[in-house]
Amino acid sequence: MTWDIFCTVIDNFGDIGVTWRLARQLAAEHHVPVRLWVDDLASFQRIRPEIDPALDTQHLAGVEVRRWTDPLPDVEPGDVVIEALACDLPDEFIVRMAARRPSPVWLNLEYLTAESWANGVHGLPSPHPRLDLTQYFYMPGYTDKTGGLTRETGLLESRKVFQADGAAQTAFWDALGLPPRQPEESRLSLFAYENAAIPSLLSVLARSERPTRLLVPEGKPLPAISAWLGRGELHVGEAHAHRHLTIHALPMLDQDTYDRLLWACDVNFVRGEDSFLRAQYAARPLIWQAYRQEDRAHFAKLDAFLDLYCIDMPADLADATRRLWHAWNEESGVGTLWSAYAAHLAGLNAHARYWCDKLAAQPDLASKLMIFCEKIREKS
Repeated sequence: MTWDIFCTVIDNFGDIGVTWRLARQLAAEHHVPVRLWVDDLASFQRIRPEIDPALDTQHLAGVEVRRWTDPLPDVEPGDVVIEALACDLPDEFIVRMAARRPSPVWLNLEYLTAESWANGVHGLPSPHPRLDLTQYFYMPGYTDKTGGLTRETGLLESRKVFQADGAAQTAFWDALGLPPRQPEESRLSLFAYENAAIPSLLSVLARSERPTRLLVPEGKPLPAISAWLGRGELHVGEAHAHRHLTIHALPMLDQDTYDRLLWACDVNFVRGEDSFLRAQYAARPLIWQAYRQEDRAHFAKLDAFLDLYCIDMPADLADATRRLWHAWNEESGVGTLWSAYAAHLAGLNAHARYWCDKLAAQPDLASKLMIFCEKIREKS
């Protein structure tokens, strides 16, 4: 089967992050030809430095990467066409799909959610109103009634080896320009959208008796951090200390390096979808900032995940987790809740490992996609 995957980059890196991981895994592990259409190659380059934004066609890790232009080049649609994460296929490409025999398997790959409605929507057909084509909803998720989660083979084994290897971690910190880790210090990563709660988090970390290094990849939190420090713009590569808190402004990291940052830190603040899932695979405590939606719809996604994540937690850990996650997404009250959360880090670490093992017992998204598409093709 040949595959076309379409991705539009909205205002962050999650869309291209999710689709690139899927395309790379399909090519590497399932040996299928994949064309990945991207409308913003400059953003793609930020997480995969090998990408050349000036090229309309290039190859990376077995994937053919194409610039999504208007109009598209006159290419034959693949056997499988994925409309990823709320993007819309060009009309002329849909017409070509309808003319192809057999028709492509056409999938609408939705955003990840733990909400129960995803179980009922996954796999539902949606016939085209005019053309002889049917689109199928494909829902990533946490239950066997959904489409699974992106997880490449060997990921969790690599993570375990890295976390057990002190020399590898020291080399990692050195490559980022950080000193070796001291036994008494904590290291936290912060990857977030704008968040009015950032100053209160920084203040409580600075007051803590335990030294903390906060590692902040280049992006949206830096202006708020600069303002809290009472100085001009905090530039990439700089570090500033205030009482017991040292803040490091890191460059935007490629995906594989970012994975290792999550593995190496004690707690990870993450956002959106891609970094959120990768933090779960890091088997470390995490705090998630959901992508803001109108009418506070993102809180339904937040609570649906917390209901799953906290179900096997002791009551005191679950309460501390729910309170802090809600405060972080409400963008207030974080400072008063962080200490209660941090007091439970041993238990939170144990639960994070348990949760990761639970995810590992489920089939991954790419493997379930292959089976789903084969079944659709057999029916056609």
